[in-house]
Amino acid sequence: MNINDITPEEVSTYYKKLEKNATHSGYFLNPDKEFVNELIKGLIINRKRYGYASCPCRLATDTKVQDLDIICPCDYRDQDINEFGACFCALYVSQEVAKGKAKARSIPDRRVLISDSIDQQARPTPILAQGKTAKYPVWRCKVCGYLCARDSAPEVCPICKATKERFEEFVF
Repeated sequence: MNINDITPEEVSTYYKKLEKNATHSGYFLNPDKEFVNELIKGLIINRKRYGYASCPCRLATDTKVQDLDIICPCDYRDQDINEFGACFCALYVSQEVAKGKAKARSIPDRRVLISDSIDQQARPTPILAQGKTAKYPVWRCKVCGYLCARDSAPEVCPICKATKERFEEFVF
């Protein structure tokens, strides 16, 4: 799989999807459409290669559970945008950058690789401050912070569209 195998139609379809989701969720794509299209090609390649669209600016492990944090949109997007004006790969930018009022700065990679020995399925029991167990677990989207109380995490985050495996049980 290489970049020349990707059709302009694939890029255009992916762009429209990203733009719709970003606009609907209050995010902004980088205004440099050519740059965004190159990132999209990387996302498409990674989706075809690994089965998930990992960030094209980071090395994926080809193990989905280890790469959950870098599936676009990555877990670090909001913090990077707030602090630096753009996410690590600069696909998503702040409103100021999108409108040309500010420039995105160089961004350090926040990613810490997760060891294979960590049990990704282990979940703590949520405990309320008063010492009572909640009726339902509270699930937190690791991408955008969305919280919901229900038996299991939603299939897709209603805010940022991250999939179910990007949720963790929120302990308070």
